[in-house]
Amino acid sequence: MKKLQLIKSLCVLSAVGLMQWAQADGKPFKIGFIAPMTGPFASTGAQMLAGVQLYIAQHGSKVEGREIQLIVKDDGASPETTKRLAQELAVNDKVDVFAGFGLTPLALAAAPVATQAKIPMVDMLAATSSIINSTPYMVRVSMTLPQASVIMGDWAPKNNIKRVVTLVSDYGPGIDAEESFKDRFLLNGGKVLDSLRVPLKNNDFAPFLQKVRELSPDAVFVFVPVGVGTAVMKQFTERGLDKAGIKMIGTGDVVDDDILNGMGDATLGIVSAYPYSADHGSEMNKKFVQAFKKANPKMRPNAVAVFGYDGIHVIYNAIKKTKGVGNGDQLLAAMKGDIFESPRGQIFIDATTRDIVQSIYIRKAERNTKGDGEIYNVEFSEIKDVKDPRKP
Repeated sequence: MKKLQLIKSLCVLSAVGLMQWAQADGKPFKIGFIAPMTGPFASTGAQMLAGVQLYIAQHGSKVEGREIQLIVKDDGASPETTKRLAQELAVNDKVDVFAGFGLTPLALAAAPVATQAKIPMVDMLAATSSIINSTPYMVRVSMTLPQASVIMGDWAPKNNIKRVVTLVSDYGPGIDAEESFKDRFLLNGGKVLDSLRVPLKNNDFAPFLQKVRELSPDAVFVFVPVGVGTAVMKQFTERGLDKAGIKMIGTGDVVDDDILNGMGDATLGIVSAYPYSADHGSEMNKKFVQAFKKANPKMRPNAVAVFGYDGIHVIYNAIKKTKGVGNGDQLLAAMKGDIFESPRGQIFIDATTRDIVQSIYIRKAERNTKGDGEIYNVEFSEIKDVKDPRKP
């Protein structure tokens, strides 16, 4: 009797499995990609989408019998729009996964929708440490600002930088960067003369930089969102901070690869901490950069492109692990603990925190005199397996 019951149970389970497979077979796997494609942060969305599209082009648009359908939505960097788009994608399009999110407020706006709909949310940029806790359905493939800022807080006082002013954009990532850098810099014996916060939508850094010059520190530690570095650098030189002997250090956003060469010689010598440089020397990255430039002739890949590339890799892996029939919870479980080689080096999604673990590189902006003559962030030190220092 027990044997008969066991056989019946196995038959039922097999039937359920076949039903799930039949439901998934021929049904597209929908990815709701939300990012700023217009407005002041459009370059962020363009880089991220280019990374995603390159990966799909290289690895095919069908996984485990499911055709990948990428539904791209432009939120214009408006949290209200992000939330509305996420709701529409969940209810009308019935997406399997959310992806993208170019700024912290945008990720926070979508998080409640992901929780309610039980849809995994792959954060491809938003870098405030705490946002991973906004929904249990988020995994982060990008970075956190404390990862890079703490590394710079260790490096600076060991390299004759004892007195610093911090200058950051006044929102979650900027505050994370400021506080993480200051805590470590002070611990290492440095002195912070002042901490300046610039409104996020303000591109006039001149008054703040003038104050930096008056305080005459050894260096100014800077964080601004990707794409805003050009304005900072232009006003840094116009105010004569470089001639006054004040160095610029910071996270890699201020010397973003996409705009670095266009900022000119004023960037030479800037030291930053970041998880990626287009100059990263691995064979995988060389192939990635070559393929990216071929697909996007007017762009140089930056970290955001790699985050997009890696984010879609995590989604593909989850589809494979769940044999193409995984629901939201199953896909999320498959994403946790994923470890693989990226153009930036080996990365790991911590199964407990759902957050990224990766190498952070210390880089120096230098002109390539033997190649294309352009300026690159040249890595000269690697700190491996860096977790978000704000988590246990």
